[in-house]
Amino acid sequence: MKNIMIKVNINCQICKTDVLKAIDKLIGIDAVVVDGQKGTLSVVGDVDPVLVVKPLRKAGKVAEIISVGPVKPLEPKEPPAVFLLPPCCNQCQLVGVSYAPYFDGGVCNIL
Repeated sequence: MKNIMIKVNINCQICKTDVLKAIDKLIGIDAVVVDGQKGTLSVVGDVDPVLVVKPLRKAGKVAEIISVGPVKPLEPKEPPAVFLLPPCCNQCQLVGVSYAPYFDGGVCNIL
């Protein structure tokens, strides 16, 4: 598996669609990411970089290989932070609130 970064002229949504259609039929591609703002195409898989650029150029796009390298493993995400109550809150009393819709004499209770 390798990550191939290609610089491609992507000016609009139509250009983005053309780029994706051009490489759609290639075998060995696992993931494709198109970044229109940066003008880059990232292809992950077991495919020759030249075989990725060739259909892009055939579709009329200026394509240039920026880098070819191994796929970076995903870093494990940190667990969400646990928020502890300050010590002064342990002395507070909890108040229960229940609400029932007002249908013919419904009741709202604060306990």
